[in-house]
Amino acid sequence: MLIDVHAHFFTERSGRGDWRDVNARRLAAGERMGITAHVASILGSWGHRSPTYFPSPGDVTHANEAMLELQRAHPGRVFGYCVVNPNYAEHALDEVTCRLEAGMVGIKLAASRRANDPLLDPLAEAAMEWGVPVLQHVWQHRRRDWPGQEASDAVELAELADRHPGTQFILAHLGGGGDWSHTLRVVQGRGNIWIDLSGSGVDTDMVHQALETVGPAQLVWGTDVTMGTGWGKLRYLESLGLHEDDLNLIRGGNARAIFPAGVFDGGD
Repeated sequence: MLIDVHAHFFTERSGRGDWRDVNARRLAAGERMGITAHVASILGSWGHRSPTYFPSPGDVTHANEAMLELQRAHPGRVFGYCVVNPNYAEHALDEVTCRLEAGMVGIKLAASRRANDPLLDPLAEAAMEWGVPVLQHVWQHRRRDWPGQEASDAVELAELADRHPGTQFILAHLGGGGDWSHTLRVVQGRGNIWIDLSGSGVDTDMVHQALETVGPAQLVWGTDVTMGTGWGKLRYLESLGLHEDDLNLIRGGNARAIFPAGVFDGGD
């Protein structure tokens, strides 16, 4: 199996007239790459109607409904994360309950609140109770603030993960920007954080150091928005001469362990 743990789709609220074509091209590219499961989210209106990282409750609900429709339209191939804005605490928990009951398989936290903020604790607890992972947007080694987002880094996610040892966390896009080697050192030895290799960054030795520092059992494969860089990292992994068992862990074995049992069986 080849499971993309970090994919995105768009809706008519995304501010682009070609949103249907973009979604179709992702699925078509996935077929060519051999992706058997896209685990995806829609980030509100992608900034068109409310800020990307601070989406309104209405945009969150619309995006999650659209993501469920895609999941139902492509059974066994597309799976949804429930996106929430934790600043709207009651709405966020209601969305989690509603969407996970309807079949979504994880929770997506973007840069709406720092990962170590206590406001995220109820969501982490809900993830544990439902047996689903949390995909947390991360900037690798945050040293300052950026406008329009509450970006978290690995240290802050580790604080949340340590408070919730029974919850599984996916640290998003190692190649998404910043000091990824700092991230690797923070995650090393923490058994409930997995690193998603996606992101447009393809720095020399990024994947190699990830393998050396945290090992294949803590790595999962994804593409994020830029599918080409995900493909490049997969080809690099295949060129390293890894044992087949280790490569298969990254391609899909770890994801099968993180997400609810049997979720991906239809893609075998």
